[in-house]
Amino acid sequence: MKKTSYLLRVAAQSQPMRRTAMAAALLGALSAPAFAVTVASADAGSKVVISQVYGGGGNSGATYKNDFIELFNRSDVPVSIGGWSVQYASTTGSSWQKTAIPAGVVLQPGQYYLVQESAGTGGTAALPSPDTVGTLALQGVTGKVALVSDGSLLNGAAPTNATIVDVVGYGTANFYEGSAGTPALTNSTAALRAAAGCTDTNSNSSDFTTGTPVPRNTGSPLHACSAPAEPPIVTTCPASLSLGVGVGGSALLSATDTDGIVNNAVITSGSVAGISLLDFVAASGIGANASVTLKVGTGVAANTYPVTIRFDNDQAQQTSCTINVTVAAPTAVTHTIPQIQGSAKASPYANTVQTTEGVVTAKVGTGFFIQDATGDGDPTTSDGLFVYTTTANTNTVNVGDLVRLTGTVSEYTPSGATRSYTELTSLTALVKLDKDRVITPTNIQLPHDDLGQVEGMLVRFTNALTVSQLEFLGDRGEVTLSSGRLELPTNRYRPGTPEALAMAAANAKNQIILDDGIFVAPTVIPYLGADGSLRSGYTVSNLTGVVDFGAKGGGGAGFKLQPVLAPVFSADNPRAEPPAMVAGNVKVASANVLNYFTTFTNGTDDAGNSGQGCTLGSSTSASNCRGADNLNEFTRQTAKIVGELKAINADVFGLMEIQNKGEYTVSKLVDALNEAIAPGTGLKTYAVVPKPASTGSDAIRVAMIYKPAALKLVGAALSDADAVNNRPPMAQTFLAPNGAKFSVVVNHLKSKGCGSAAGGDTDKGDGQSCYNATRIKQAQRLVNTFVPQVAAAAGDNRVLLIGDFNAYGFEDPIAAITASGFVNQLERFVRGSGALPYSYVYGGESGYLDHALASPALNTQVVDAAEWHNNADEPPVVDYNTDGKPQDKYTSAPYRASDHDPVVINLNLAAPYTDVSSSVRAVASGLVLNRTTGKWVGSLTLTNTSGAALQGPLQVELVGLVADATLVNASGSHNGAPYITLSGNLAPGASVVVPTTFSKTGSGTVRYSAVKVYSGTF
Repeated sequence: MKKTSYLLRVAAQSQPMRRTAMAAALLGALSAPAFAVTVASADAGSKVVISQVYGGGGNSGATYKNDFIELFNRSDVPVSIGGWSVQYASTTGSSWQKTAIPAGVVLQPGQYYLVQESAGTGGTAALPSPDTVGTLALQGVTGKVALVSDGSLLNGAAPTNATIVDVVGYGTANFYEGSAGTPALTNSTAALRAAAGCTDTNSNSSDFTTGTPVPRNTGSPLHACSAPAEPPIVTTCPASLSLGVGVGGSALLSATDTDGIVNNAVITSGSVAGISLLDFVAASGIGANASVTLKVGTGVAANTYPVTIRFDNDQAQQTSCTINVTVAAPTAVTHTIPQIQGSAKASPYANTVQTTEGVVTAKVGTGFFIQDATGDGDPTTSDGLFVYTTTANTNTVNVGDLVRLTGTVSEYTPSGATRSYTELTSLTALVKLDKDRVITPTNIQLPHDDLGQVEGMLVRFTNALTVSQLEFLGDRGEVTLSSGRLELPTNRYRPGTPEALAMAAANAKNQIILDDGIFVAPTVIPYLGADGSLRSGYTVSNLTGVVDFGAKGGGGAGFKLQPVLAPVFSADNPRAEPPAMVAGNVKVASANVLNYFTTFTNGTDDAGNSGQGCTLGSSTSASNCRGADNLNEFTRQTAKIVGELKAINADVFGLMEIQNKGEYTVSKLVDALNEAIAPGTGLKTYAVVPKPASTGSDAIRVAMIYKPAALKLVGAALSDADAVNNRPPMAQTFLAPNGAKFSVVVNHLKSKGCGSAAGGDTDKGDGQSCYNATRIKQAQRLVNTFVPQVAAAAGDNRVLLIGDFNAYGFEDPIAAITASGFVNQLERFVRGSGALPYSYVYGGESGYLDHALASPALNTQVVDAAEWHNNADEPPVVDYNTDGKPQDKYTSAPYRASDHDPVVINLNLAAPYTDVSSSVRAVASGLVLNRTTGKWVGSLTLTNTSGAALQGPLQVELVGLVADATLVNASGSHNGAPYITLSGNLAPGASVVVPTTFSKTGSGTVRYSAVKVYSGTF
């Protein structure tokens, strides 16, 4: 994966709206046969069409009082339609009625013509001035309309007269163009020809959609079909604004145009005293929003007032919206908010229509929250409720308004959620009763047994909350909070134990997600500080907001807080330099470099070549590449990783997640690191440890780099190519300046992601995720087979295991390793000092996947171990990636160089031998020539003159032996001098006689300048 090396993440680009409400009306099919017609009569027939049909005028729920038929000249020449007629028949009827078009009428190119038909008893708005008035009573749901080039009445259910210019069959009508008619209409929807009337494929079902009626007449702006249509002004207006008598209120209206600037708004309906537009703000640029407030004064009398507002732009375009302002006494309350919420998980009134009342406490992207003004005093029943509705409705209320609403009580269950959330949806009434009401926040704390008891309520957290995760800050505006940092249970306890289960249960009650209230990807990343970051471990006090519930980043759902006061974070876990540690003589570090690839996902590489790919198993393609998408991202990534490694300044680095491309990619990293340490000098501070025979078949591998000036390589690197290891561990033995040897083994065990997991590798639900069985096998083979091979090759048992084990501190793979005698150094030094060991943050919980485990022989020579928290606590929005971010907060500083924190280990390696000559008196006997062998034979008597035993083995070195003499019984040579090894210890005051035998080629005597004695081995 590109962005993370641990669990497979859901990379959500933006949070969707909470749900899409749809209503479908099913109409019974009539038994009469249907007839299709293709109109291609007079030349004018291809030019003038029926552009709109509306039959719901004056019906219940309608806005307009009259039915209408709209015509449109879609050609680029004037067309005379005088003497024509529009005719109507019922769904299957054969009798037609007409409205004649007066003689002399000529339609200009792009001009509309409005034929007003009969009125009903309902509706609130008159049509724009009609061009012709008729008395046809169109059916509101289904029927058929024809445009005829003369005044003769049609006859029959499906007439074939050559004078028919156009036909529209709607609903289940049996006469239409093409293969089907338009969808059924309603009292609030019309059939509208696409492209504002321009589209004509002779197929009603293809050419028409249903939508809000938009009647246009000859005075409407012309619409030329031969030129590309200019995008229209798009308005956001509520359909209605309902107010209690004497209350007054307002609605926020807006309009935008993708290719123009909305620069004016005016009321075009009749003037009503007390109703006006205020605070118009023109769009700041093309595509920006213009806004204006529709203000209704307290003195407006009880009545319904259709208010039409026209928006204009700098292209002479106009678009209007009509708001039905109703001033009346509201409907009576059927149940209070606490009654609707009830004490159970779901509302006792779910799926029923209720009228309730509350004070608006917050407005968010998909609605607003209301709360009962007094509450019922029962802590098990929430006093708050979320109202899921349109932006237009939300714009009619303000925080502090007392509103009465009628709607459907619904139980919303987000995908992956284990519970539902009570909401009010499908509003049919929204009446403002008062304003400037104040709701006092309810004090609560985390942990909380059941936040469902305060869902929808305004609350204040009385305890300081800690930032525990920032993974979804940039794409969703989410910050996970808890009371104190949460430790992942298996980081501290063995999986499945009562302690682990209890911690998991406690953690589940100790989280809430701070959201940003907009429910889409933010254009400005919220909550970042002056340094451009926000870190896990920061705290926030007096957090106040409304408790919400919904989908969350990474999948599933959870309780959220929509803030009503801007949170103020305290930098209680500031960025720091690498940890100060107890000094030793060798520093080792482990660093996951987060898919460091020199071949990019776009198929190019760092050398500028195209058509490149990465190898995974037997496949080579760009789709196998991970990490940087291009050279720019690679350069940014390199700067951060180099900054991290340079700051740590280890003698040996074990690296994980580096491209498996021989030595090429790791060499590129070393080159960049060396240049950063000594710019322009060519100085090679670090070198690559040559790769072992096998680096595995994965696209990534482990690698090592080291300082040749500090350490020497002993033998070649080893790896374990057993089939259980998809990324083989790599081992290298080093020699320190004091002669001490030690071996480092870099590991990257199988990840926790569940792709293709089967059998014993599936998730057991114990917190260890998938592929745990494989990781156990890898760990067992590591300590039982590979480490013994490494120690044998080195001739030394001092072994350090480092790397990303994809297992937390007390999970099974780590237990398998420590059971073999290896000692967990992060437990020893980090937890041992009272701190929490962690290198990774996931799901709001912290733990360490990156380890330092020392063999018994090495354990006593580890003097310190620590993590540098430069990565895991940082939000991904500050990493090297350029995609999927609303803002680029990148800097080259070594923060979020990876998603894992590096681990640093200081060793104080004991030299393999100690000079104890000052504690020994050496007395040499005379040498006697053995004439049979030709050898000089003698002895040294060594006496321990100290008060402590000298630990064996002892090495007796003869310094300055003449060049022509050879110590025949020497055990070896050290610094050019022969030595004899004595096993066993030498007690205080004790003596030991060491035989010596020499051969000599010259004529002189056998002599040497000094005797030195060492405790230990060379």
